[in-house]
Formats: sequence, C-alpha cells, structure tokens
Amino acid sequence: MNFKLDRDLCFFDIESTGLNVIRDRIIQIAVIRYHADGRPPEELELLVNPGIPISEDAMAVHGITPDQVANKPVFAQVADQLYAFFGNSDLAGYNCYRFDVPLLVEEFARVGYDFDIDDRRIIDAQRIFYKMEPRTLKAALKFYKGKEIENAHDAMADVKATVDVLAGQIEMYENQDYEDNDGNKVEKPIRNDMQSIYEFTLDNKMIDVTQRLKYNAQGTVVFNFGKYVGKPVAETLYHDRQYYHWIQDKEFSVQVKKKVTMLLEEYKKEKKKNK
Repeated sequence: MNFKLDRDLCFFDIESTGLNVIRDRIIQIAVIRYHADGRPPEELELLVNPGIPISEDAMAVHGITPDQVANKPVFAQVADQLYAFFGNSDLAGYNCYRFDVPLLVEEFARVGYDFDIDDRRIIDAQRIFYKMEPRTLKAALKFYKGKEIENAHDAMADVKATVDVLAGQIEMYENQDYEDNDGNKVEKPIRNDMQSIYEFTLDNKMIDVTQRLKYNAQGTVVFNFGKYVGKPVAETLYHDRQYYHWIQDKEFSVQVKKKVTMLLEEYKKEKKKNK
C-alpha cells in the first residue's frame, strides 16, 4: 500500500528474553522503513545476543534458543546502526505501545542513547483493531445475534445478553475447527457441550484467577509477578520465608495464599525426606 506520509514511518517488531520491558532484552528486531519521499521501503533484521538467559516461556513462543544468539553482537554493537536506521521516523507496530516501544527505549538508554519518543507519532494497529472491533458485551451481542442490548449495565439485562452471546457463538462456531498460532489444531471445539467449551477456554498455564501464579514450560509453578517473576514458587519461598510472610500479609487472594502455603509445605517435606 502507498501510505500517505509526511514523515518516514518505521514498522517494527521485537522478540525478547521475556515480557518485562525493564528487565528483559531484545534478541531479534525487524524493521521496515517507509519513506515519505516515495523511495522503496528499506528492511533491517538483526539477531542480538541479550547477555541474559532467555526464559522458557519466551522460547516456547518465538523458538529462538541461546545457541542461535550466542555468537551474535550485543545490543551496544548494533545500536549505532539501529539508531541511524530509525532516524526521526514515526513508529508503527502491533501492541507496540505497551511492549516494543518501551523495550526499545530501555535498550537504547542502557548504551547511552536517548531514543526520544515525545516527538514521534506511534501507530499501534492493535489499538485500531480493539477500537473498531470492541470486545464489549454490547459489541458481542451485535456481532453474534444482530441485536442491540437494552438497559446496558443492568445486571439482569447483561445476563440475558450473555446468554444470547453464548448461544450465538455456539451457532456460529459449532462446525468450525480451531488452529492456534503454533499450528496446533482442535476439531470443532465449540459445540453445545459445556465441558468442551470449558476445556477450550481454559488457560492451562494460569493457576489462580488473579494470574499471580502459573506453570512454566516444565510444569513447575512459578511467580507471575514481582521481583521473583519466573522463579519457582516452592524453592524461592523455602529460601526466602520473609517473602512468604509478605504474601500472607498483603492483599493477595485466598487462592494464592493457600497455594503458596501448600507448595512450600510440600517442598519442605521433600527436602526433609532427601536429607
């Protein structure tokens, strides 16, 4: 498409060691720069040695292993090239506002570059998608049943609308197969069978409804928050009992408090048995 530009526009995407924009690092970056003067777009793609471990969860998503980046340049060695390639362009991506942009800013800052975004326009295609295709009950009712909700945010009206939405989803998807981003297929997961729907919508990684604890790629329960994010819960709390008591004293859910207690007690028994 010929974008109407008054300033160069760089579409970019980042693969990283994890999802923390402060602690994690870039391991791959791809950029396409569209020129306002009509020149053909330029492309740049780099693999980067992050200098820190790549999380198992991240590897499960992008498939980039430590061996693939071990002999690649660190970010400081490609910063000049990247900084010049971006220039003073605007930025575009998908979910870039919350992740790719802040991660890139942090990486540049660590090597002495002020990658100023105050004067850059950031175009996030995900925001367009969410605004134009809103994920609200009202929008769902309109999409699946072609109906307008009456008395929105009245509890009973919302319940009845949800009944209609689920019925509409079953009607629309009951003969459709599903394929996830990794190419895994599920045959007709949406049908008039609540167990099937439950299994399809269940997030098997998350342990509690507040999403504070989850399973990692090895099936170990790890923290999904705080200073120990990604670390095994049982082993961590065994060595840091103060953190365990902090969790018990703070406003964490009963589910989280019970789960960490159970994991700690199981770990203590295992340690005692192996002495």
